[in-house]
Amino acid sequence: MAGIRVTEVDWQRPRNGAAHHTEEYPGPVLVVRRGQRFTFTLKMNKPLESEETLIFTVETGPQASEALHTKAVFQTTELEVRNAWTAVKETQTENTMTVSLISPPNAVIGRYQLSTRVSSRRRNSDRKLGEFILLFNPWCPEDAVFLASEEERQEYVLSDSGVIFRGVEKHIRAQGWNFGQFEEDILNICLSILDRSLSHQADPATDVSHRHDPIYVTRAISAMVNSNNDRGVVQGQWQGKYGGGTSPLHWSGSVAILHKWFKGRFKPVKYGQCWVFAGVMCTVLRCLGIATRVVSNFNSAHDTDRNLTVDKYVDSFGRTLEDLTEDSMWNFHVWNESWFARQDLGPSYNGWQVLDATPQEESEGVFRCGPASVTAIREGDVHLAHDGPFVFAEVNADYITWLWNEDESRERVYSDTKKIGRCISTKAVGSDSRVDITSLYKYPEGSRKERQVYSKAVKKLFSMEVSGRRTRVHRASGCGLWRDDLLEPATKPCITGKFKVLEPPVLGHDLKLALCLGNLTSRAQQVQVNLSGATILYTRRPVAEILHESHAVKLEPQEEKRKTFPIAISYSQYKKDLTEDKKILLAAMCLVTRGEKLLVEKDITLEDFITIKVLGPAVVGVAVTVEVMVVNPLSERVENCMLTVEGSGLLQGQLSIDVPSLEPQEKASVQFNITPSRSGPRQLQVDLISPHFPDIKGFVIIHVATAN
Repeated sequence: MAGIRVTEVDWQRPRNGAAHHTEEYPGPVLVVRRGQRFTFTLKMNKPLESEETLIFTVETGPQASEALHTKAVFQTTELEVRNAWTAVKETQTENTMTVSLISPPNAVIGRYQLSTRVSSRRRNSDRKLGEFILLFNPWCPEDAVFLASEEERQEYVLSDSGVIFRGVEKHIRAQGWNFGQFEEDILNICLSILDRSLSHQADPATDVSHRHDPIYVTRAISAMVNSNNDRGVVQGQWQGKYGGGTSPLHWSGSVAILHKWFKGRFKPVKYGQCWVFAGVMCTVLRCLGIATRVVSNFNSAHDTDRNLTVDKYVDSFGRTLEDLTEDSMWNFHVWNESWFARQDLGPSYNGWQVLDATPQEESEGVFRCGPASVTAIREGDVHLAHDGPFVFAEVNADYITWLWNEDESRERVYSDTKKIGRCISTKAVGSDSRVDITSLYKYPEGSRKERQVYSKAVKKLFSMEVSGRRTRVHRASGCGLWRDDLLEPATKPCITGKFKVLEPPVLGHDLKLALCLGNLTSRAQQVQVNLSGATILYTRRPVAEILHESHAVKLEPQEEKRKTFPIAISYSQYKKDLTEDKKILLAAMCLVTRGEKLLVEKDITLEDFITIKVLGPAVVGVAVTVEVMVVNPLSERVENCMLTVEGSGLLQGQLSIDVPSLEPQEKASVQFNITPSRSGPRQLQVDLISPHFPDIKGFVIIHVATAN
């Protein structure tokens, strides 16, 4: 007589998807979150006997075992068992049973196989029912990634687009980014990223068993998003040359990058810079169910020798000496924060954790960074895991300028030492506004508490002894710095100086600025002003000099009689050397007769123009026209321009549109249709690409209504 067997499974995807906030994931496989019940219905060829029950087996990864918590065997019960895999029988008719499966809130995440057998049958008679994918659950209070605010869960887990802030401290610009975590194949690709990690390659079974822990998973993703130690997703390039790949500024989102990596058999995608790494990591972590946001730090330190200073060496014109300067201060740097509990550190350090996939320094032999507790950074607890010293320096390092003389001696130059870690920014919840979160990372600059925290961090870093023995810091350039030297401020000069922008700096136009000098004393001062200017990358690495001049100046007594020097840089001066970052650095080294020195610097980002309008209501399944107004910023005719358009839920893949030739300063309208496929707020990104000038980007939020 034939035994009982399951003939059909109804995974109840609509019901489970709505309950688990996973209905946006495409494809036939059920996606659910851990620590929460999901329901399915089994149809059998005949009823169970009264004494029979169903025994279920779930397993994930290779060589799944109960010892590693990658396998569980359990039978149907009437009540849920806390913190264990449980199958609760909901209803039963003659040949049909509805079962709710509950996973522990600390279950391993990933792709699971589910099988079952009848209790009266032998152990090896399990029938495979299919597979489901289990994710982290920010809605579950017992999950380490639990986030209490529903508004924040909507923003940091479910929103598939966002804003990344770039530019310079005084001129912050928003760039749209398509995270696209619900696009076709993205979840599968994110799970593949974990399977390509070095840890998985070395010991697959043990690696999978650690995937219950957001600390472990985020650290693995941080390493895999860059390609420095493995065949990770994105290859970095900071030299301004992007042959054989795509310029980092051409990307508008993560989807094309992840698809390219996966379809190219895990060959790293060329090229990325910090915001690309952060955008991709945000996609992956949101996709896996961890609340994640993108954070921009302006004037971000890269402290290579962990002495909490950025030591910049300049010549008598204020130009950076690349061969001596190993530390750097980037105009901005972008990383991620993810929200989870730090069970390894204690509840004081729960909450936002810094993660950085940009390959800057190795951590335990691998290019990765974090998770570092934001609270630990603010409190100076740099000894705590992971990578606290590097992150602390990014937002707190002192900026020290050294004049390198021809006789190879050096001397401190007075400059703003507190310029590191300004305007730390992220997108607001529910809007595209910028929120300043600097206070989460440090106490007010110059306050007593801030200085106490800085001293605490220094002591932890340098293990200074009670006797006051000085600790030497080794520099690869051959210059040894004593900690005592670093604590001695440069002599404040008797003059002041600042650059002033006279007209908004616009791409394709001449730049008009002024250097304003003031005399703080009651005596006239003779000053030699050495001016230099260079096009730069956003890392502040100089590309080409565009200004080099010197002036002898006499300053009359007292600050009120401020002297102003006009500075003009024509478009022809910077045209051929301007990078896609559209940045210029001006420097004035001011040498006072009695030996005092003042360095004045100004970072400039050139502005551009693009507008986007939706000509009508946006409704799911209905075509709507979009109008993009572009302008040729140059005083010359340009040809071969192209508009690229992208937006999850608005169009499939990327749209490319040829733009007609544009006369000097000419405005032109480009129209095209989109047909939204998903409702709610959707972000449309537009990028004007030209061989004649750097990319001009824009984005707009389109509120898509459901069709009647």
